Parts: sequence; C-alpha cells; structure tokens
Amino acid sequence: MNRFSGRMFVKLLVFDLDGTLADTGADLAFSVNRTLRSMGLRERPDAEVLGFVGDGVRKLLERSLGERHRERLDEALSRFREFYAGHLLDRTVLYPGVQDVLRHFVDKPKVLITNKNTDFTLALCRGLGIDASFREIIGGDSREFMKPDPRLLLPLFERYGADPAGTLVVGDGVNDILLARRAGARACAFLNGLGRREELLRLEPDFTIERMIDLTEIAC
Repeated sequence: MNRFSGRMFVKLLVFDLDGTLADTGADLAFSVNRTLRSMGLRERPDAEVLGFVGDGVRKLLERSLGERHRERLDEALSRFREFYAGHLLDRTVLYPGVQDVLRHFVDKPKVLITNKNTDFTLALCRGLGIDASFREIIGGDSREFMKPDPRLLLPLFERYGADPAGTLVVGDGVNDILLARRAGARACAFLNGLGRREELLRLEPDFTIERMIDLTEIAC
C-alpha cells in the first residue's frame, strides 16, 4: 500500500538498472555459475545467485563463493568479468513498459544509479537502447561509495534543480529504498524485479508498483 495518496509532482527521476529497468537475472546467474564451474566449484541454483545481487559484482562473487573459497575471490572476479562481458545481452531484456515510461517522462531529468560496474552498465544500456534517456549513468565503481550511500544522490538535487521531496527513486532492491530515505527523497519499489517483495514491503516505501507502466499513474 502506498504511503501517499494521489500523484506526486516529480522534478527528478532516479532509476536502478538490474531488476528494475532490465531483467538481467538469467545472464547474471549463467555467468556466475560458469565462473564457479570453471573453478571446479559447485554451481548454485539461479534463485540463490539472484538473491546475492544488489551490492555490486564483488559482493555477488564473494557470496557465490561462500566462506570456504573466499580466498579465490580475485580469480573469480577475473573469470566472471570475461564471461559476463560476452553474455550480458544473451537473454537480458527490458521489462514490459520501460520504453513507454521513458518516453512518457522524456522532459523530466532522469539519472540511472546502479551498483553494477560502469562498463557492464554502459554496455547494457547501449545494447538495450536506453542510454540516451539519462542525463547521467552512475555505476558502482564510478564513485568511492555505492548505494545506499546518500552521497550518490545529494549532489543531484542542485545539479538538476530538484529538491528531495520532488525526487523519486525507483528500484527493486532494499538499497534503492534506503538510498532515497537517507537522502530525504521518496522511494518507489518495483515489486516484480529481482528483489524480495517481502523485504521491500517491510521498509514501507512511499509507493509500490507491480508494473513499470504504473509509474505514470504516480508521478507527473
């Protein structure tokens, strides 16, 4: 249930990537398991791998390796980067309604903030044809800090003439809700992405949507 009734006047829209704009789960899980297999390690169920997504590639691989093999993290990172670079667009697609939403808000400043590495992020956005929709694309390795650190969001208010109350962060992960909250902005949880619905609802985001196109009923 949304905490605010009616529509919100938005001056700045901030989007997550994985699990929000793009369904990247299949290619991420494939690349993680190919990495593990190439290292002679046990593969993990796709759902388990996807539960590790959200805090950047280093944490993804660290969690996938587990405590017993954490000392092989650098090797895993190197292998994963090679595998994922060649397969990040095999099965990844935009969620239904994403293109319509980006066109609907064509006149609103939009920024993409993700904990995904910048090179992968740019390759995905270009491959999916959405890179030109954003004033900025901020990857997880482009700053000294990652989501949910509010220092990612705070400079954008002045840059785009927005105040926190007029800024909406849209994402499928806990880090997206926390990013908005810690910066004083409003948060919209996309409940059908890669994130866990129950965790998102426990955080009581300002808005929730089941479909990306529902964003046009919330923001104006």
